[in-house]
Amino acid sequence: MAKTIQAIRGMNDCLPDVSGIWQKVESTLRQVVANYGYQEIRTPIVESTDLFKRSIGEVTDIVEKEMYTFEDRNGDSLTLRPEGTASCVRAGNEHGLIYNQQQRLWYMGPMFRHERPQKGRYRQFHQFGVETYGLAGPDIDLEVILLSARIWKAFGISDQVTLEINSLGSNEARQRYKDALVAFLEARIEQLDEDSRRRLKTNPLRVLDSKNPDVQAAIAGAPSLLDYLDDESKQHFSILCERLSHAGIQYQVNPRLVRGLDYYNRTVFEWVTNSLGSQGTVCAGGRYDGLVEQLGGKAAPAVGFAMGMERLVLLLTTLQSVDNELRAADVYITSMGTDNYAVQVSEMLRDAKPQWRVMMHCGGGNFKKQLKRADKSGALYAVLLGDDEATNNTATVKPLRGDGEQQTVALSSLADTLSSLLD
Repeated sequence: MAKTIQAIRGMNDCLPDVSGIWQKVESTLRQVVANYGYQEIRTPIVESTDLFKRSIGEVTDIVEKEMYTFEDRNGDSLTLRPEGTASCVRAGNEHGLIYNQQQRLWYMGPMFRHERPQKGRYRQFHQFGVETYGLAGPDIDLEVILLSARIWKAFGISDQVTLEINSLGSNEARQRYKDALVAFLEARIEQLDEDSRRRLKTNPLRVLDSKNPDVQAAIAGAPSLLDYLDDESKQHFSILCERLSHAGIQYQVNPRLVRGLDYYNRTVFEWVTNSLGSQGTVCAGGRYDGLVEQLGGKAAPAVGFAMGMERLVLLLTTLQSVDNELRAADVYITSMGTDNYAVQVSEMLRDAKPQWRVMMHCGGGNFKKQLKRADKSGALYAVLLGDDEATNNTATVKPLRGDGEQQTVALSSLADTLSSLLD
């Protein structure tokens, strides 16, 4: 017997018993971004490796350790996209969507990182994100945060997430802070773990992200980034905080909140939760005004966020905020020796009500067996078709849930009868 082939580690199947939850999550996200006037952008899952080296940086964990990179037959280095922002900027530059324009975009799709799989984090994962271009003021920062807050409201979990915000300032201000932070940490080098010592040389702000208690103790007295902000960034951040309060959005200023990628500046934010253990961040975003120019376009302001959808689904199921109620069928058509009539009735219902899921029984079997299949489909009603129904151009409607009465109706009124029960 041939060996059974299994899925690659960290790349999971989405089976029918959970796909209903995913469809609900996806449809809710689409509804929220449409409510704000954002438009969808779809980019390839494979891009030039240089795109991510230039955007993410060659000395980051993503580029050094986690990217799925390979050479194609032409010898070009290609990479499965590890995140969505770089691809959106590349597409915007390539197709002339960004320069001297304003864009509000969103995306949803698979990303790939070769890291240790764990609950809510996989090697193939899915991200939902928004990207805005051409808007420099704190008003668009506010809108992006309000949009993310509305997502939690739509799922009924606003009380389970907390907004943390910070400002990274200008590139010059951040560099001054980096110098001060490195000097502070070098004086405490013995208290840093190996990973933090490596980051101290390549990306010192990431040391502030460490979950190691010893490292956290070492950075407890580190200088605050907010003390190094330039005047324009201070004003930008002050206006954002004022408008968040006016909009009724509760937040916490976290001066340790940073980003591991150098293209971020000014506003950064995260939505965090205590309901998922150590995997507490469910949405992260900020401003990245330098990225468009870094990737070959003309300078343009940009701000957005991304969230891992696996982690969002995990949070919703943990909180029991969404159920997998997606039925395979709304109506199940049974047939006892009247197959042609069953086809006619099924197609008639699909024509009349395209939004319904109409499943026709296939494979024969007695009436009892067909009703078992109907029940298993999750359908609310079965339509029973036998010789009498075919002769008289009627159909018998049988409730499969609840205490309704079985009734026989004329074929011409079947759609209306079911509509009064289903819609």
